[in-house]
Amino acid sequence: MRTVKGRMERVTQRLRLRKPEPDDLDALFALYSDPQVWAPDPLSRHSAPAQTARTLDIWRAAWERDGLGMWVAHELDGAFAGIGGCFIRYGAAWNLGFRLLPAFWGRGYAQEISAAAIGAAAALRPDLAMTAYLLEGNDRSQHTVERAGLHRIWRGPDAGNPDPSAIRLLFADRPLPIDVIRALTAF
Repeated sequence: MRTVKGRMERVTQRLRLRKPEPDDLDALFALYSDPQVWAPDPLSRHSAPAQTARTLDIWRAAWERDGLGMWVAHELDGAFAGIGGCFIRYGAAWNLGFRLLPAFWGRGYAQEISAAAIGAAAALRPDLAMTAYLLEGNDRSQHTVERAGLHRIWRGPDAGNPDPSAIRLLFADRPLPIDVIRALTAF
C-alpha cells in the first residue's frame, strides 16, 4: 500500500485500487445502475444514487471495521474500471466481490483485483476463509472465483430473492463448518 494524494492505494500490474471516497458516487452509480453489468443479478441493480450512497457508506464502514473492504479500481491512466475487493461477511468469512464496467470485461481485471484482495485478506486475517457468493448462471464471475482458487461448497435457494427459481452458489478456499455455511447463505 502507498499513499497518493492523501489516499491509501494498492497498485497491481495494471490497476490502482483504493478505498472508496464520497466523491466516487457518480462513477459508482453509473456502474451500479448499468443494466448490462447487473444482468446476472438484476435485484442488485441501483435505480437511484441514494442506493449507491448507502452502499458506499457500508463499504467505508467495512474498511474501518475490518481494515479492508471494497476498492475502487482505476486503470493506471486513471480510467474508472469498476470495483472489487473483500470484506468480512457476518463475522464468519471474507467475501470476495468485483464488478467492472462492460468496456473492461475480458481483460483479466477481475482476476487481478481478486488476487490483490485474497493477498490482503490473508495478511490481515488468515484464520478466515475467503468466500464468494454468486447467482447460478453468472458464468463470468464463477470462472473468476474458480481461477482464484475457490471451490463450490454449497448450492441452494437464494434466500430473500422473489424469484423462487434463483439459485445461489457459495465458493470458498477451504471447507467450512456447517454453521458458517448457514450464516453465509440464510439471511
